[in-house]
Amino acid sequence: MGLKWIDTQDIAIELEEKYPDVDPMQVRFTELREWVMELEDFDDDPEHSGEKILEAIQMAWLEEQD
Repeated sequence: MGLKWIDTQDIAIELEEKYPDVDPMQVRFTELREWVMELEDFDDDPEHSGEKILEAIQMAWLEEQD
């Protein structure tokens, strides 16, 4: 069972592990979407993403850095 778009916290943890030196606030949503879809455990329909989901992932990633 892979990651879905709604697994924002788990996605954020994986992004933090893969990109530890990246400031999530400097990542464009188009790039963030690509990075999420490239995660090894990600398994969801690319069309199910949207601005609100990407923003939630971005905020969760920012919290992971604290």
